[in-house]
Amino acid sequence: MNVMPKLYYQGHGSFRISASDGRVIYVDPYAGDGYTLPADIVLITHQHSDHNKIELVTQKDGCRVITNVEALAGGKHNSFDINGIHIEAVEAKNLIHNPRKCVGYIISLDGISLYASGDTSMTKQMESFAERKLDYALFPCDGVVNMSLKMGSKCAKMVGAKHNIPIHLKPRALFNRKRADKWDAPNKLIIEPGQEIILSSAGE
Repeated sequence: MNVMPKLYYQGHGSFRISASDGRVIYVDPYAGDGYTLPADIVLITHQHSDHNKIELVTQKDGCRVITNVEALAGGKHNSFDINGIHIEAVEAKNLIHNPRKCVGYIISLDGISLYASGDTSMTKQMESFAERKLDYALFPCDGVVNMSLKMGSKCAKMVGAKHNIPIHLKPRALFNRKRADKWDAPNKLIIEPGQEIILSSAGE
């Protein structure tokens, strides 16, 4: 049976990706439920307490944990190849996040490319993402320290992903449907906490 890759949104900035071979990736564990699947990879974009609750995740033997420290080792944005899953650290910054201590990730698996932007506002590097024809991009649109809804719309247009997902819509809250509905972004895809979607490539 062909198992499709999936994304499960826990809420706030937290989500889980399940690859077609059963491997599990958690990004910024903090909010909601859905931590029962043991992890093969855990990605942390920065060390604020609403993004780095690694203890919520049961780790398989050999689980790879990549935080902003490893992602920025050597003073550069590093990439990681983990048995066919490619993870590339990219720029992230906002009003209170130092770009030397904060990253986003582009995750590639099963022919799918996904931009997990972390906590950020617009970055210069986003200008180069459109040529990569990303399938999914997740943007933090709280408008407090991260991008506003208006800036988030500009970022989505710049990145040019097939699907743009608003997350981190209110500080410390799981979700804010009103803000999600107001976000005027192309190819908008709203996912509520506890919802899981099948991931498909841009060519499908």
